[in-house]
Amino acid sequence: MAEFLTGFKRTDMCGTLRAKDAGRVVTVMGFVQKYRNLGALIFIDLRDRTGIVQLAIKNTDPFYEKAASIRNEYVVAARGTVAPREGTNANASMDTGEIEILVSEIRILSEAAVTPFFITDNCNANETLRLTYRYLDLRRPFLQKLLMLRDKATRAARNYLAENGFLEIETPMLGKSTPEGARDYLVPSRIRQGAFYALPQSPQLYKQLLMIAGMDRYYQVARCFRDEDLRANRQPEFTQIDIEMSFVDSEEDVMEIAEGLIKRVFFECKGINFTEKFRRITYQEAMRRFGSDKPDTRFGLELNDLSDALGKCGFAPFSDAVNAGGGIGCITYPSGAAKFTRKDADFFSEFVKDYGAKGVFSAYLKEDAAPAFFKHLTDAEITALMGVAGAQTGDAVFIIADKKKENVLNALGALRLHLAKKTGLIDESKYDILWVKDFPLFEYNEEDKRYYAMHHPFTSPKNEDLQFIKTDPGRVRAKAYDLVINGQEAGGGSIRIHSGEVQRLMFEALGMSEEDIKARFGFFIEAFRYGTPPHGGLAFGLDRLVMLLSGDDNIKDVIAFPKVQNASCLMTGAPDFVEEKQLNELGLKT
Repeated sequence: MAEFLTGFKRTDMCGTLRAKDAGRVVTVMGFVQKYRNLGALIFIDLRDRTGIVQLAIKNTDPFYEKAASIRNEYVVAARGTVAPREGTNANASMDTGEIEILVSEIRILSEAAVTPFFITDNCNANETLRLTYRYLDLRRPFLQKLLMLRDKATRAARNYLAENGFLEIETPMLGKSTPEGARDYLVPSRIRQGAFYALPQSPQLYKQLLMIAGMDRYYQVARCFRDEDLRANRQPEFTQIDIEMSFVDSEEDVMEIAEGLIKRVFFECKGINFTEKFRRITYQEAMRRFGSDKPDTRFGLELNDLSDALGKCGFAPFSDAVNAGGGIGCITYPSGAAKFTRKDADFFSEFVKDYGAKGVFSAYLKEDAAPAFFKHLTDAEITALMGVAGAQTGDAVFIIADKKKENVLNALGALRLHLAKKTGLIDESKYDILWVKDFPLFEYNEEDKRYYAMHHPFTSPKNEDLQFIKTDPGRVRAKAYDLVINGQEAGGGSIRIHSGEVQRLMFEALGMSEEDIKARFGFFIEAFRYGTPPHGGLAFGLDRLVMLLSGDDNIKDVIAFPKVQNASCLMTGAPDFVEEKQLNELGLKT
């Protein structure tokens, strides 16, 4: 039968005891990691979130029989004296390996059944099983350390923002649906049947209204919800470190504060002191050089534009692409001719189809054999290709031609990253951080034949581009900025529109009628009538930031209770069906 703590008070965490504690009487509590009964002695490794300490029980102790019944994952409290472990008894692989606790009293607080998998960092159980028993999975030191890192990062961010005059203010979870981004999660109203709340995709409108309310500087560790298809580094519910500040007009005003926050987090969590200002590059430069608006610049393999060199050649796939308004681009892999095979070339051609391109012309520049398509080029065109590509004999050149320039850039950007990962070009121990700015304000959707906001409809256009918002929306740049860490977007934001007139122009450019504007954003537009300070902000994805800090590549590892690919929770079975009575109360049928 389980015993109680009556009279027992924990004095120390298991992993904190050291040689300096020898002679102290301590009380520790935790889970049994391992037990060894040697007859004359029983050794128990007791684990809590700080680490493991060894308990020693003699066969002359009155509680020896009780200790002999203890098994893995029992919950135990023990009191005893810290004693040094001498000579070969010491365990250099444990932080507490220089000491053990000579137990004077032990209590079994809770027995445990045999667990579905062994609680250890090198556990080989599959992810489905571990997520089904997530509360057991979270006992593993690896995951506990990640959640402690998350806590540390959150506290560092909170402290930094408080020091810089930001107020932590909560915004509603139950709000109004304003469809113009990902799908909303909807919550039916019992009181007003047929009407729905929406869970926030971000606190965007509320934090801007807080600036109108005169709060000046706001932040929130905000829960957000998006009903979208999941990927490896996305979840349907996630957390943002959300900030907004008034009386800013320049992107640099917000970027400087946000950069300081990231530097504080890295210093406190990783001991890394970034003294230099993070690099700034424009969206146009990022796409031209790396084929991505979140470039990983820890390695080279930059893109080259072959449109001028080969756009008028006699090889139809090249000339047709340029004549149609598209382009030709390439990546040169130094000494790659001997590294890659025909099978690789076939794979690369299939790989880029996911990014809009039709295939890759793989040119392995060998001494004894020219690439097949070179026979369609003149010597001058081959020389021009080699010059622009910066290629020489022994290199591999990967060329993509397409009638859409964005397909060339997107496909080459994805291929660039694949080549680097495949061949080990990336220094995974390195942190490479940069800002990407001057994004397009709009992106055109060919299927819908209309423009959408690239970030959101409250992003301010560049002052000098405002004149084009009606006549040439594709030319308008945004006062927007993203922070990129190791090729992943860690956060992004913008200077907001603070003029009601400009906000209406933005809505109209997105094809909204007066009725649409009033129905979706009437309360927001109304607020602009009463004085709006210039303002801007940014949000960092906390889950992704902690994942990057940890060096892990699975976002589920840094979330206590994550969802899986179909947005379900394997542990609880959510989402699940509800009783007919509940549906009737809400006026719903399925």
